[in-house]
Amino acid sequence: RSSQEVWKSAELTKDYRQGDGVLQLQLEDGKVSVPIEPKIVHVNVATEHCLHEIAINPYETLPIYGTDIINAYSGQNMGDMDPHIFAVAEEAYKQMARDERNQSIIVSGESGAGKTVSAKYAMRFFATVSGSASEANVEEKVLASNPIMESIGNAKTTRNDNSSRFGKYIEIGFDKKYHIIGANMRTYLLEKSRVVFQADEERNYHIFYQLCASAHLPEFKALKLGKADDFHYTKQGRNPVIDGTDDAKEMSTTRNAFTLLGVNESYQLGLFQILASILHLGNIEVKDRDSDSSIIPPNNGHLSVFCELMGVTYQDMSHWLCHKKLKTATETYIKPIPKLQAINARDALAKHIYAKLFNWIVDHVNKALHSTVKQHSFIGVLDIYGFETFEINSFEQFCINYANEKLQQQFNMHVFKLEQEEYMKEQIPWTLIDFYDNQPCINLIEAKMGILDLLDEECKMPKGSDDSWAQKLYNTHLKTCALFEKPRMSNKAFIIQHFADKVEYQCDGFLEKNKDTVNEEQIHVLKASKFDLLVELFQDEEKATSPTGAAPATGGRTRLSVKPVKNKAGQASKEHKKTVGLQFRNSLQLLMETLNATTPHYVRCIKPNDYKYAFTFDPKRAVQQLRACGVLETIRISAAGFPSRWTYQEFFSRYRVLMKQKDVLTDRKMTCKNVLEKLVQDPDKYQFGKTKIFFRAGQVAYLEKLRADKLRAACIRIQKTIRCWLARKKYLRMKHAATTIQRYVRGYQARCLANFLRRTRAAIVIQKYQRMYVQKTCYKRKQAAALAMQCILRAYMARQLYKLLREHKAIIIQKMIRGWLARQWYKRTLEAIVYLQCCIRRMRAKRELKKLKIEARSVEHFKKLNIGMENKIMQLQRRIDDQNKENRSLSERLNSLEISHAAESERLRVELTRLRGAEEDAKNNANKVTSLLEELERLRKDLQNTQKEKKAIEDWAQTYQDEMEKMISELKEQNHLLKNEKNDLNRLIQEQSQQWTEKMQRALKEETQQLEYDLNEERSRYQNLLTEHLRLEEKYDDLKEEITLAVNVPKPGHRRTDSTHSSNESECTYNSEFAESEEGTRGGEAILDMSLFLKLQKRVSELEQEKQSLQNELDRREEQFQRARARDDEEHKKARGAELEYESLKRQELESENKKLKHDLNKMRQSLRGSAEAGSAAPGSPVYTVLLDQLNASNEELEVRKEEVLILRSQLVSQKEAMQHKETMTEPLPYIEDVQKLTDAKEISQAYMGLKETNRLLESQLQAQRRSHENEVEALRGDLQSVKEENNRQQQLLAQNLQLPPEARIEASLQHEITRLTNENLDLMEQLEKQDKTVRKLKKQLKVFAKKINDLEGCQMDVSPGQTADEPVHPVNIPRREKDFQGMLEYKKEDELKLVKNLILELKPRGVAVNLIPGLPAYILFMCLRHADYINDDQKVRSLLTSVINSIKKILKKRGDEFETVSFWLSNTCRFLHCLKQYSGDEQFMKHNTSKQNDHCLSNFDLAEYRQVLSDLAIQIYQQLIKCMENILHPMIVSGMLEHETIQGVSGVKPTGLRKRTSSIADEGTYTLDSIIRQLNSFHSIMCQHGTDPELIKQVVKQQFYIIGAVTLNNLLLRKDMCSWSKGMQIRYNVSQLEEWLRDKNLMTCGAKETLEPLIQAAQLLQVKKKTDEDAEAICSMCNGLSTAQIVKVLNLYTPVNAFEERVSVQFIRTIQTRLRDRKESPQLLMDTKVIYPVTFPFNPSSLALETIQIPSSLNVGFLTRV
Repeated sequence: RSSQEVWKSAELTKDYRQGDGVLQLQLEDGKVSVPIEPKIVHVNVATEHCLHEIAINPYETLPIYGTDIINAYSGQNMGDMDPHIFAVAEEAYKQMARDERNQSIIVSGESGAGKTVSAKYAMRFFATVSGSASEANVEEKVLASNPIMESIGNAKTTRNDNSSRFGKYIEIGFDKKYHIIGANMRTYLLEKSRVVFQADEERNYHIFYQLCASAHLPEFKALKLGKADDFHYTKQGRNPVIDGTDDAKEMSTTRNAFTLLGVNESYQLGLFQILASILHLGNIEVKDRDSDSSIIPPNNGHLSVFCELMGVTYQDMSHWLCHKKLKTATETYIKPIPKLQAINARDALAKHIYAKLFNWIVDHVNKALHSTVKQHSFIGVLDIYGFETFEINSFEQFCINYANEKLQQQFNMHVFKLEQEEYMKEQIPWTLIDFYDNQPCINLIEAKMGILDLLDEECKMPKGSDDSWAQKLYNTHLKTCALFEKPRMSNKAFIIQHFADKVEYQCDGFLEKNKDTVNEEQIHVLKASKFDLLVELFQDEEKATSPTGAAPATGGRTRLSVKPVKNKAGQASKEHKKTVGLQFRNSLQLLMETLNATTPHYVRCIKPNDYKYAFTFDPKRAVQQLRACGVLETIRISAAGFPSRWTYQEFFSRYRVLMKQKDVLTDRKMTCKNVLEKLVQDPDKYQFGKTKIFFRAGQVAYLEKLRADKLRAACIRIQKTIRCWLARKKYLRMKHAATTIQRYVRGYQARCLANFLRRTRAAIVIQKYQRMYVQKTCYKRKQAAALAMQCILRAYMARQLYKLLREHKAIIIQKMIRGWLARQWYKRTLEAIVYLQCCIRRMRAKRELKKLKIEARSVEHFKKLNIGMENKIMQLQRRIDDQNKENRSLSERLNSLEISHAAESERLRVELTRLRGAEEDAKNNANKVTSLLEELERLRKDLQNTQKEKKAIEDWAQTYQDEMEKMISELKEQNHLLKNEKNDLNRLIQEQSQQWTEKMQRALKEETQQLEYDLNEERSRYQNLLTEHLRLEEKYDDLKEEITLAVNVPKPGHRRTDSTHSSNESECTYNSEFAESEEGTRGGEAILDMSLFLKLQKRVSELEQEKQSLQNELDRREEQFQRARARDDEEHKKARGAELEYESLKRQELESENKKLKHDLNKMRQSLRGSAEAGSAAPGSPVYTVLLDQLNASNEELEVRKEEVLILRSQLVSQKEAMQHKETMTEPLPYIEDVQKLTDAKEISQAYMGLKETNRLLESQLQAQRRSHENEVEALRGDLQSVKEENNRQQQLLAQNLQLPPEARIEASLQHEITRLTNENLDLMEQLEKQDKTVRKLKKQLKVFAKKINDLEGCQMDVSPGQTADEPVHPVNIPRREKDFQGMLEYKKEDELKLVKNLILELKPRGVAVNLIPGLPAYILFMCLRHADYINDDQKVRSLLTSVINSIKKILKKRGDEFETVSFWLSNTCRFLHCLKQYSGDEQFMKHNTSKQNDHCLSNFDLAEYRQVLSDLAIQIYQQLIKCMENILHPMIVSGMLEHETIQGVSGVKPTGLRKRTSSIADEGTYTLDSIIRQLNSFHSIMCQHGTDPELIKQVVKQQFYIIGAVTLNNLLLRKDMCSWSKGMQIRYNVSQLEEWLRDKNLMTCGAKETLEPLIQAAQLLQVKKKTDEDAEAICSMCNGLSTAQIVKVLNLYTPVNAFEERVSVQFIRTIQTRLRDRKESPQLLMDTKVIYPVTFPFNPSSLALETIQIPSSLNVGFLTRV
């Protein structure tokens, strides 16, 4: 409670109980007992009138605002979850729906407390929870307005990097179903001064820095932007960068938001063009001309760019930036202004343009968010500037703090005044709680003669100033108001005591900002712009509220307007314009009215510290803010109050179900009192007022629970009775149907037999006549062929004779004619050439003339002339400069001559005096004096001539300068004309390029659509081939199993593959390795008959005999070899030398070829491995294809060489046998040495040992299989016997139940079910007890082992030299460091079967798997695969992947008809495939990974081929899922969509002349449309529960709806009783229900609705008029999804159900056929229900970190070890 320490941390040492007087606390410095204040022990910060949340800005991004958090808070009560901004938003949404009253969320706090972010999260919650009811994605547009408004209205200040420099109130509109339909935004007091001035460490608005960061983009090149430091308006803060913010990326976000809100690209570029012009405007330099005027230097680059971008003239803008117009009663003056005023006028223009642009953007955002649907209710989110105090506070801070005072007053009104007045009015015992009332501060600001009133009065004064206004404030309020103070050291400032703090305001600039004036002539220049968007900004200038248009409320209903004065239309009437302060006060008043008309919810944002440090809390600063905004008083009133209340009538209506009949009285108040005394025992929990009952927190929830329990019990009783009645009705109906089916089937069989006999006799007669006809036809055909051949032969002979005569006589005629023709052709050609030369020369002359004329008029000609004139001007200018230089040199020379002449004159004068003094000398020098005088005279004449030349040159230069000025003016006029022509040409070029661009875009779009269609066709074709391949593969596996069981016994162990096979083999190379190993280890699973067993025994005996004979033969051959070797050596060499040499050479050649091939194979493998490491040998790449071809060729060559070796060995063996036969007849022949080479003793002994080992293995395997087979047979016999006993018992119970009456039968069945469940529970309890005993036993053993280990450690502990012998050694507990897991699972090779069995084969989706995180089996398998990759075990990787794929196939083959199983493994297969991609190391899949996930990528193996295999497996599972779903849906569709009457009474009249369909109605009448929708919900929930990808769910739903539409349409086309007007209405209603289901699931964009289009058109066809030609035209244009055959079929089947309708005429049907004759379509009547759309699996990376995955014990994979 001290003033220094606000809060202290302590720990409770004893639990608090009701009635305790003190709390036992453990402080840091000792224990202490603190008395309890009962009024603050229980805190509930909620009252009847509003809800409060306190949000502290952590200055750090936290992961607590995602979609999963939104879903967690959606639908929850306020107290059930932790405090959160989503909880406040959910409460507002819930109250809007429950109370049907508009809501407001008021986000307040100081600057930098996090108001804008809190408001954004609230809007995101509404957009996610409610969702739009249409396809317009209104919620996305509402969220898209945030980045736009932040970029143009937020800036960096010293307190906040993203401070809102304007206020906004967003109304989010909802319809009657509480879906978002639109929004509307109001803005308040944009801080325009920030555009032209920023303090140190602050920035301008974000959009300027985003533009500068994107200046390198091609579309922004024309804006001529640069870095932010290059512009005056963006470099004043000297810190243009915000840490952690990428302005270029933010610019992309802003542009995307503009596009989403419907602002096209051209408008966006126009906005950026205006913003860039503002930056250039700030760089315009103004210089002093004199003390009272200023000037802009000519050719100012930034002003030129500004004028070019804004489309205004340079002269006008440069003139009015330095001048202003003064108007009197009779005259108008244009007055220059000094430099300071010119700079202020420039800045005012920049602020004015930005304000106009801001208003325009807000208006367009509101238009984009506007909805045509009528708004039922709305939730307003107020994000307004927080309380601000800086070192220098001006007019903007004054208005901001004034707005916060108003909001604090509104808060006090709702929280304190209304709450306590409610208790007083209802006469509830209550002690008033004091609170701070800020009404005096508001009166100081806005009351009569308040600060704003005096400010407006001073603005009206002709010579009003800030100083005089400050003196008026001092005189008026200094002595009368305690909240107003004067600073000691200043006469131009004042202090106001606000609710949060004292703030000192500087008076400088208050009047100017309140007036907000701008030079009207500058506005007129902008209005005359050629830039359409700029003109649009200023078109409502006369109607605007203020000259800047910065009305505090720019959008929606708060726009203020002032009607122009009618008596003097020409005057602007500045005194009639409202000041900024007055406008702001009016807009705040409208805001308060809006907030008072809604239910407010308050979010108080608290700054934890003033330095923006992350997770740093300053308790003093926080408590100061809490006290200032009244939160502590709110907690007090909430803890002591009654937050829930009901009127007596509302309470009675709500909780009538909890009352008995005797409790209901005529007096509602007494009834409620009596019931509450029974239901709530504690009388302090509620209070009775005059008209309402007041409850403390939690009591309404308790009453709601009692009511729900009562309703649930009643519902169960009703369900029990209805279900009994339905089951009996179903049984009777099935019994009647069975007898009817038997009767009809027997009759049908008899009729079929009679028809067969009759048709057999008729077929014999038909065959007789058919054979006769065939023979007769054959004879006639042969006769006609003979006649035709004779005719052709004779004609050929005649033609040959004619040709012979023609060739002999015609040659002479041809010779003469061809000569004459050649001469004629030569003459014509000569004449034509001459004429052609004339024409060409004339054409060239005309073309040259035309070209010269065009050049004379063309722009290039004028440019060349201008170039010549410019050169001439430059030459003349150079001549002038040369003449000026020459003049200066002559002048200098003349001056030097004059000086020298004066000196010489003086010297001569002295000399003359001296000469006169001496006559003798004078006489001697008389001649010299005369010559000197002549020289002097000559110099004077030269001086006069030089002066005349100088004057002539000056006159000529003046004349030449005048001529040049005249010529320059003419050239400027010509340049202006050329510039206009150039602009026209550019405009034409732009129009043409735009037309070409649009044309190319249309062509590109059509081509893209065609390519997409072709891609889908190819994908469908590939998936069909894959299905056929899988079917053939299954068939091949079945045949292979049969052959294996019939011929061979599978060998144990792992089968070795060929070394030439790659480790990344495709699926077709999987020869069931897993199956073989499984059969080897579990031989009992193979079913073996006795005949096969006997054959194997016989084979073993034969092998033993062969072994013995081979051993005997070997001994005999060795003896013969020893005897004949010495004798027959020479004969053998002579007789067989050549042949053996040839054969040995052949063998050597083959061996060398084999080595060469092996060497090539090793090279290819190395190259493949190197390419795989480099990433260039991915499947499908050229390098990979070439290497694969070489490998295949090498394998083929190797097989050929092997066959040759086998042939040679067979030849040698045959020779050996012939030699042995010959040896038995006579004597041993000389072949012994060669035979010895082939049948070496070592080879024979090795073969013998191998055969012996094989026999042993076969015997052991046969014995093991025999034993396992016998054990399995015994187990199966026992299971069969138990099943038989259970079956007999069930039959006895069923017979007994059938003899009982219905009531006793139900009771007996229930008793039986209870008994069965009891037995199962007892079994489970026994198993649980056994497991508990095992656990206890293991725990005891663990304790014993731990004790032993501790003892051993104690014994082994060394004693230091300083210790004595009797000192006890205390064991030290060393804490274990937390292990850093790498996201891998290690397993042993022998545990692979157990892993696959527990994780795939025996895992049931319903039960264990549902409670896991989605895709957990896939994650576990991938983590195991990662470990195999990590240890670089090729065999382990291949074995694991093969086992997984085969096991998934096996489980799907076994339980492929269960939708849950198929969906579960489809989800896990896709997740496994995504994991292989995400962690493959490819850059295209690593973009969304974290750095930790990138570290977890596979390092040794490229599993791209396995990804293709898994993709094919996923396609197979998807097709199996579709088939399973189709089998479930197919029986429901016809009954639910066609036969069941969803709208009762519409199809009450059956079509006349039709029989009843007894069989189908009896069988399928139980299904309704609700059944289909429930089944669809079941499918959707199962897939979502299994974590199936959203895109895959959309494809499944699209396939579901195609099946529904196709089956329904096919049955409609085949049933006449369904083709009526009422049935069309029924179908339309059913389709609308399906569409509503799509909307509820947010699946409208999946394409499912389009699959129902043929069915919808068929229903419309049943309902439209079918009489006139106009009706036929409408049908043809409407039914574009139906074929001609289908349309005609529906029209033919159409049957009226009442007298007001009539059948379709034949003439009308023929008209339809005529109009549809040109359609190119399939003639097929029925839709193909077996079509499956091609499926795609978009890449969906997981954000789940592998190292954080926990494996539950229920999976029984404890043998896995985390690495």
